[in-house]
Amino acid sequence: MPRFGIGTWENTDPSACANAVKTALEAGYRHVDTAQIYDNEASVGRGIEQADVDREEVFLATKVWIDSLAPEDVKRTTRESLDRLGVDYVNLLYVHWPAQAYDPETTLAAFEDLREEGLTKHIGVSNFEPRHLEKATSVLGEPPFANQIEMHPLLPQTELRDAVADTRTEIVAYSPLARGTVFDVPEISAVASKHGVSEAQVSLAWLEEKGVTRIPKATSREHIEDNWASLGLELDAEDVEKIDSIDRTERQVDPSFAPW
Repeated sequence: MPRFGIGTWENTDPSACANAVKTALEAGYRHVDTAQIYDNEASVGRGIEQADVDREEVFLATKVWIDSLAPEDVKRTTRESLDRLGVDYVNLLYVHWPAQAYDPETTLAAFEDLREEGLTKHIGVSNFEPRHLEKATSVLGEPPFANQIEMHPLLPQTELRDAVADTRTEIVAYSPLARGTVFDVPEISAVASKHGVSEAQVSLAWLEEKGVTRIPKATSREHIEDNWASLGLELDAEDVEKIDSIDRTERQVDPSFAPW
């Protein structure tokens, strides 16, 4: 799985979404993330099709929503997602939240069936706490391929990272810029000024230091390219320590059905 990708949450304008995906892929991105609930899978698919990049080079992920986690709904809606995306398979299929229709035994069995059919290469989970990861691992007989969670300098997710440290489960950070909040954090701004880069690049580079995959959302070419430039930023130990010392814990995504 490429450790850097483009997120598409709330990118619902069909033209803007397709263009963002196309621009990102042609800038070097090879990981594209969407979800059924984002209502943009068709636009994401068009962006992939329009880009001058082979489908086989693109790591594509989508997520099954909480009202479609009964086994028959998992299979039906995944096929509908593939139709909207215009692809034969996704590289990674996530359980979006451990909520509502989610049942570890039956839901994950349906995901395994889809993997056996070749409709997804990997099984992932999203917004899972350590207890959910433990149960999913027991049911699957192996750790989930990835756990996609909100993570950024204001929500370092130490407990979850520790929970997967000795497993093969990758952490994928959504909202890695804390929905823009990182631009107003003095410690991050100080590091950005030191290196002559944006706060976005600093936050994304900090996540790289933690061994985490990043999928920042961006729509403009300027932001897509600025985020990509974070791959060239090397934070020193002093920088990391300064960001680690931020005394704030701010979750940006907290729905009523969240498991924490």
